[in-house]
Amino acid sequence: MPLIGDLNRWLPVRPRVADDDALPLFCLPHAGGGASAFRSWQDGVPGTAVLPLQLPGRESRLRESPYQDMDSLVAVIATVVSTEAAGRPFALYGHSLGALVAFETVRALRRRGRPQPVHLFVSGCSAPSCPADDGPPVGGMAVPEVVQMLRRLGGTPEWLLADAGALETILPPFRADFSVKETYEYRAEPPLMVPITVLASTDDPRAPVEQQEMWLGETVGPVRQHTLAGGHFAVFEQGALTRSLLTEALAQWVG
Repeated sequence: MPLIGDLNRWLPVRPRVADDDALPLFCLPHAGGGASAFRSWQDGVPGTAVLPLQLPGRESRLRESPYQDMDSLVAVIATVVSTEAAGRPFALYGHSLGALVAFETVRALRRRGRPQPVHLFVSGCSAPSCPADDGPPVGGMAVPEVVQMLRRLGGTPEWLLADAGALETILPPFRADFSVKETYEYRAEPPLMVPITVLASTDDPRAPVEQQEMWLGETVGPVRQHTLAGGHFAVFEQGALTRSLLTEALAQWVG
């Protein structure tokens, strides 16, 4: 089992009021994203402790080398999740690349014989069995091409895209995360026994609605899909609606 070091490096954003009865909701961000993507969700999902994961290479872990392959990343995240949950019920949420990482984390926990989450939430991500069609590898793109792609996806402030110094900070983890995605190989395993909620959006260039519907084949548990109006980051742009859907799905697990 991989060593994780200081757990606070991985989980830097804690609920302001500790509640031992709160359901841990581990959140994994999109490519290049950090824990701050979920900061506004604090106290927004009643009965849960929203715990965004901070991956190396960004924000408070800027000087650390980011992971570049799925297996290594998932191995350590599975350890972080099982250590923090400590046998309590928990849920997982992942957006875009984070959805794939969350899914593979659940499968890694199963292989270890560890408890499964009570619910898996995925957004902005085609089902893992879908053939990837993301265009040219990001690692080979020139900076202007990467900026153009980020601008097309949305979610990155324009001032940041126009700042050469800021780009030097955000592009390395972004490229590394895309290496995780581009080298990922889906391996068939028995379906999970975990309920899945899929949060799709009407105009997502990286995850068409019909490809998100195929998450149905990844579990024998119930699957529910909600489709939000908007693009790749609709779940954050409509945060109140997203949090209400999470609250509804977790109602039986929270007080």
